[in-house]
Amino acid sequence: MKIRFYTGRPSIGRGRRREAAMTLCELMISLGLFVVTTVGFLFVHISGLELNELVRAKLGASDEARRALSRLVADVRSAGVIRVGTGSVGEFVPQPMGEPQIGNAIQVYPRKDDESRYIRYFWDPSDSLLKRTEDGSTAVVVLAHSITNQLIFRGENHAGTVLTNNMNNRVIGLTMHFSQLVSPNLMIGSGGYFDYYQLHTRITRRALE
Repeated sequence: MKIRFYTGRPSIGRGRRREAAMTLCELMISLGLFVVTTVGFLFVHISGLELNELVRAKLGASDEARRALSRLVADVRSAGVIRVGTGSVGEFVPQPMGEPQIGNAIQVYPRKDDESRYIRYFWDPSDSLLKRTEDGSTAVVVLAHSITNQLIFRGENHAGTVLTNNMNNRVIGLTMHFSQLVSPNLMIGSGGYFDYYQLHTRITRRALE
């Protein structure tokens, strides 16, 4: 019995596959393009995250300012008497008559005939915080952080001129310069800061003295 061995030629498809293979040069170019594309996507993603942090920081600062103002506005509008002066958690000294009504604190008396009850808003130079306390209590509520200007309260007339008396229709001006934003904690302003943040408003009472 004879056994025949058959040796076939390589198939046309297999040869075509060998001819279609990538060379080393083509592979290096493909890898280079892949790396460049990946780096581009990462750069866009990181830029988006940084922009999101910046926007979130500004929204956090605006939200803090809004909370501080809402409480201050409610107290000032319902006040019976308001005095502008220099104050801390333990004392308050009103500006004397004849002197510009500018200071780091205001004292709000809900009733004209009862000065034992009061609400004090003051800027604390030790930690640059705007604080609120009531009736001589040592407990304080922090309303705003990182305020750089000391004289944040002003007694003004309707045109914005600082008064030297306690005229009954005066307006309480409030100006706060922030050195950083909170939530998250980011620095702003000059010297490498990314922005400048300032809040200014004017509040008046519903009732006259």
